[in-house]
Amino acid sequence: MPIDVDGRVVGHLKLTPLPRLRGEEDVTFVRHQTWIAAGAGGVALVLALLASVALGARVLSPLQKVTEGARRLAAGDFTARVAAGGGEIGALAHDFNRLALALEQASQARRQWIADISHELRTPLAILRGEIHALEDGIRPYTPAAIASLRVETERLGALIDDLYQLALADVGALAYRLATLDLGELLREAAAGHAALLRERGLELELQLPDEAMHIEGDAQRLSQLWDNLFANAAHYSDAGGRVRVQAQRLPKAWQIHVDDTPPGVAEADLPRLFERLFRGDSSRSRSSGGAGLGLAICKSIVTAHAGSIVAARSPLGGLRITVHLPRRGISA
Repeated sequence: MPIDVDGRVVGHLKLTPLPRLRGEEDVTFVRHQTWIAAGAGGVALVLALLASVALGARVLSPLQKVTEGARRLAAGDFTARVAAGGGEIGALAHDFNRLALALEQASQARRQWIADISHELRTPLAILRGEIHALEDGIRPYTPAAIASLRVETERLGALIDDLYQLALADVGALAYRLATLDLGELLREAAAGHAALLRERGLELELQLPDEAMHIEGDAQRLSQLWDNLFANAAHYSDAGGRVRVQAQRLPKAWQIHVDDTPPGVAEADLPRLFERLFRGDSSRSRSSGGAGLGLAICKSIVTAHAGSIVAARSPLGGLRITVHLPRRGISA
């Protein structure tokens, strides 16, 4: 077949059949090579199958363990853990174990929460039941003092239920906040005036150190008043007589910083990070007999978080507890 380029034949293409093997040596050589190639291919196939089985077992075994662990988690066994190796499968196993640990801790916290709530609700109810039976049986006379005792337990029970309701609303984001420009210093002065009688009754001196300028923020006056009420009440309940409560506020570049310090007894260093947990109390100095149900500081944290602020606990220079609150100044994010 001629090869034509621009009308000029520049070459020819010729197809010829492969030469047939005629010599016995050539035929034997080709047959030998064919067997060698087939054997090598067979060996390679077997090795590939073995390697794939080994690799599959190495990959699938951890995945099967993770799958089995997931089934145990779904069945409610939060103690399920899987062995973690290296690589991406190992990373998956590590993540699975962290998830299982978080679920286990959440389950334990839920059980503890239910037990604590049950105890808190049973205590005033048991007292109410006992006193009512005593009145009915004539063991205790029907006097104003007896009625006052019943009223105190009823108010305690009502306050606990109100606190639980507020925390539940905060958890689902349904706690209403009406933000407006307000003076934080004014709220602090009002809260201090409202707790002055309680502090005097407990033999505590109040020290208020606020800046001369207005402490303008964007916030909900009712919720922030509740915040300061809880902090003042907390300091009053957990400070020994003869001590003092000091409130200091200062202006930071982007926020207002408020310290609420009280005098001994303080809180153990290990308990400080847990003070804002619900129903948590430290040592016996902060027991049910001297304070509330352990929900006040949890509510404080919820309020501060809703105002884009922060709240932390530390040891006070006065020897007791220091609660530090940061709230962003008006128009400035903290």
